[in-house]
Amino acid sequence: MSNRLLLLGTTIRCFIPHRFTCRTWFCSGTLRNQTNMESDEVVVVADPHLLDTKIAAIRNAGPPKLQVIADFDATLTKYRVNGSRGQSSHGLLQQENPEYNNKRRELFEYYHPLEFSPTIPIEQKTKLMEEWWGKTHSLLIEGGLTYDGIRQSVADSTIAFREGVVELFEFLEKRDIPVLIFSAGLADIIEEVLRQKVHRLFKNVKIVSNRMVFDDNGHLVSFKGKTIHSLNKNEHALDMAAPLHEQLGDLDGPTYENASVKTRRNVILLGDHIGDLGMSDGLNYENRISVGFLNDNVENSIDSYREAFDVVYLNDAPMWGVVKLVSQLCPGDD
Repeated sequence: MSNRLLLLGTTIRCFIPHRFTCRTWFCSGTLRNQTNMESDEVVVVADPHLLDTKIAAIRNAGPPKLQVIADFDATLTKYRVNGSRGQSSHGLLQQENPEYNNKRRELFEYYHPLEFSPTIPIEQKTKLMEEWWGKTHSLLIEGGLTYDGIRQSVADSTIAFREGVVELFEFLEKRDIPVLIFSAGLADIIEEVLRQKVHRLFKNVKIVSNRMVFDDNGHLVSFKGKTIHSLNKNEHALDMAAPLHEQLGDLDGPTYENASVKTRRNVILLGDHIGDLGMSDGLNYENRISVGFLNDNVENSIDSYREAFDVVYLNDAPMWGVVKLVSQLCPGDD
């Protein structure tokens, strides 16, 4: 299938490296038209030599030193579903009283532009995000959210994982490589999405997100711990993470305590915003391969993404390239 990208200016050099399939392109300069691609998956790498160096170092250290850190919305999940903007883990939630849905929508319309305003200092913006998340959580409690309501919201939603995500999780689980899912959304919803959309559990997956507390009747009464919002979503919040099997039932096999996770000094980081690079801030890593998913507005964002991430996938790409990457980091595995 062909894939067309708009001309962005100067000529570039693109070549297919030995380590990757024909779907992957390394580029220096500015992205231009490429046609007759074998799939819709287009990858941009600014510094292939640096990437090769990181791959070699992580391979030599082996799987026991590796972990994967991933954003959830629009990274593990699709940005578009059936041609329309996909839902987020927060956005899919529908309360029984539609008045509270409207109130949360009004908060979004007010605070969301502030979140991305280039003129607001980070300290002030952080306070605004804390304010936004706090008000939203209060509305969920006040509106009488139930766990049954969460189940129904997920069942009615269009949220979907990228192709290859399940295979990625299975590959990493088989090799006891932990996956930390970081989200400023709601852990309980993410778990329910995994339950309904994937239909299985992964013993190596932890979720760092806002976790709800329900009473015996299944009504939301509070939230655990410090609020995680879009500007503090990093490994300093790791103590708030909980293994999936704690909520969804015991599983045989190893668990991944925070201390052991922090001794894994090689990181594969997956995100769809440049700010997601901060997810590894609390980890003293030795090698990090950052993979960015540039889902939209490619023309205006490609330069900044290429400079920030080691690898950039364009146009809501599937996860197969990351599956290929981690397979290269585990020598001797089939």
